Amino acid sequence: MPKFTSIDMPSPSGDELKAARVAAGLSQVEAAQLMAYPVQAGSRGGLQSRTWQALESASDPRNMPGPIFAMFQLLTQQHPSLKLLAPDSSSPRSDSHES
Repeated sequence: MPKFTSIDMPSPSGDELKAARVAAGLSQVEAAQLMAYPVQAGSRGGLQSRTWQALESASDPRNMPGPIFAMFQLLTQQHPSLKLLAPDSSSPRSDSHES
């Protein structure tokens, strides 16, 4: 049976999400595209993400789920305790999964 390590992954507030996005140097549209949220044409031209806007809004009850925020932090190199590593090209890759 696999062993899993429990990781605390709380949902961020809108302000926390915005701070993480700004720290990553991303616009709302760029952040939305990174996380595969919908992006649409804005009323003044250009693109917008109403979903991302809602997630950052203090008046909207929606919050980004904690595991998705953790992935955002990993992808933007902001996670407080974990980081993504590129595969080691010197070791052979196994496509089989251990049981």
